[in-house]
Parts: sequence; C-alpha cells; structure tokens
Amino acid sequence: MRLGLMIGFSGRKVDLPLDLIQEAERLGFYAVWTSEAWGADAITPLAWIGARTSTIHLGTAILQMPARTPAMTAMTAITLDQLSGGRFVLGLGLSGPQVVEGWHGQPYDHPLGRTREYIQIVRQVFARQSRLTHDGPHYQIPYHGPQSTGLGKPLKSILHGRADLPIYLAAIGPKNVALAGEIADGWLPIFFSPERYDTVFRPHLEAGLKAGGKTLDQFDIAPTVHVAVSEDLEAARSRFKPMLALYIGGMGAPGRNFYYDLACRYGYEDAAATIQDLYLGGRQFDAMSAVPDELVDEVALCGPRERIQERLALWQQTPVTTLNLIAYDLDSLRTMAELVL
Repeated sequence: MRLGLMIGFSGRKVDLPLDLIQEAERLGFYAVWTSEAWGADAITPLAWIGARTSTIHLGTAILQMPARTPAMTAMTAITLDQLSGGRFVLGLGLSGPQVVEGWHGQPYDHPLGRTREYIQIVRQVFARQSRLTHDGPHYQIPYHGPQSTGLGKPLKSILHGRADLPIYLAAIGPKNVALAGEIADGWLPIFFSPERYDTVFRPHLEAGLKAGGKTLDQFDIAPTVHVAVSEDLEAARSRFKPMLALYIGGMGAPGRNFYYDLACRYGYEDAAATIQDLYLGGRQFDAMSAVPDELVDEVALCGPRERIQERLALWQQTPVTTLNLIAYDLDSLRTMAELVL
C-alpha cells in the first residue's frame, strides 16, 4: 500500500501546507493531491508544489470536467507532466449539478455518457496518433453544430505527451464506479468504508474492470481518508465531523446529493436525513453534532496510535493500493508512514 497526501481545495485564502508536503516527500509518499470547488483551481497550486518538490507525484483529485474542454484538460496535463519530469497524475470528476450549472454554467445531463466521451478525447490527445476528431452526442471536434463557422480543422497536439499518462476517476455511485473500472487507470473514492467494500463497491468495480478487460492488479484504488492521531478520541473524531456534515448535508439538493446517498447505502439513512435537514435549515453546528461516531470510524482513522493501527488493518484487507491522507499535523503524517511504509 502506498501513501498520498490530500490537501484538498482552498478556503478564503490559498495557504499551501508546504511543511506537510515536503515531509511527505521525504517520507516516501507516492503523491500529493489538490482539488477544486468554486474558489482556487487545482492546477495552479499543484504547479507551485511541483516547483518545490522533486520526486513526489502531483495529482488532481479532482479537476472538474465541466469546467474545461477535454482538449484544454489534456493540454494542461501534458504541460504540467513535462514541467515536473513526468510526475503528473490526472484525476477527473463530474462535481455535482449545483456546481456545474450554478457555477460553471454548463448542463449536467447524461453524466456517464459525457464522462466516457471526455476521457476518450483526452486519451486521443495523449496518444497523438492522428489529428483529433470526435463526433459524439456530447462533444464534436471539430465543432460543426449551431453557430459554427465551418472553418474548424482537426489538429494534433504540438506538445508530445505520454500516451500512458494515468487518468483516475472520482466516483461513489454504482454506475460511476463501474465506469471508473472500465475506462480509467485508477479510482478516487471519497468517504470510502473498507467494511462496506464487498457489499457497496466491489460488484460494480469488478463489473467495470471486466468490461474494460482489466484486473485489479492493473488498477489503482486510491481512497481519501482523514487521519487524526490523538489520545483524545472524541476530539479526533470532531475534526472530521464538519466535513461529513458539509458533504452529506450541504453538497447537493434534497434528492440529488451523492454523499447523502452514499451514507444511506452504508446504512445511515436516519442520520443522513437528520444531518441534511439541519444543514439546509441553517443549523450547521447541530448537523455536525448529528454525525454518528460510527460513521466517522468507518471512513476515517482517528484516535491513539494503537487504535489507528488496529483500524488500519481493515483497510489493508481490501484491494486499496494508495491511501490518500487528509492530515493536519506532522505527527499524524509520520505515524502513518511508520505504520504503512
């Protein structure tokens, strides 16, 4: 099992934890990952990090596909990969309809079909075997639809990138997990429960791998896990509850919240409904308090070192190959390196 460091997206100000990043590199972590919501983008901080590191891989978890054309994403990936000496890992995801339509002003229709075409186009650019053309229901290259000038012509990337530059896909829903197994090189699940892998994820992932002609040995399962090493178990859990409350309660509308749905598939239907009602009702602190300790323990590693070591065994019994840590201090980072690497 490899380790990664997930630094997520920015708040009101971009403040990169360079001490954690550089220590992760020194400890032999595989990758550092950035993400984006509706503030700072994921690429600019990653380029900054790349200039201050030399061996750790640079991953996006995730770049929002609706925010960029497939060709722009491919251009960005090749550029950062070359500048970093081949260290870039392209993690992609759809985000959700509130962000896609409310922030990027793009439609959120046919998400699975759009994802499939998007990755097909990106891989064509990477491969550089011919001029780029694509004629699908969601993307046309060259464009020949309404308001087209008719002057577009197929082009080939000036930059010569790696045809095998890895593409990961963020997914938690059954169909999207299957799609990740089929068309991606790795899977980036959030709020992954090792105890639920066999029942919630495994059938869909294995079906996707089979459809793509792959095996688990050819695929990287890279979940994000919150880590808080502390003798105070309650305090350690409390560090993660605001994030769970935000995603389950506020990252989507009632009836269209993928994280809420995941909590329900884990068996926390009543708690998820309470969290969402409180959060959308403006009672965010009460929503945080409503997050069950049991749910935190399923998807995070919290408490004293001995307890984390015991809980870590559950993760090591799954096919997880890269564990991406959300860690807030050097002690948690070093503890995980001692236990895993």
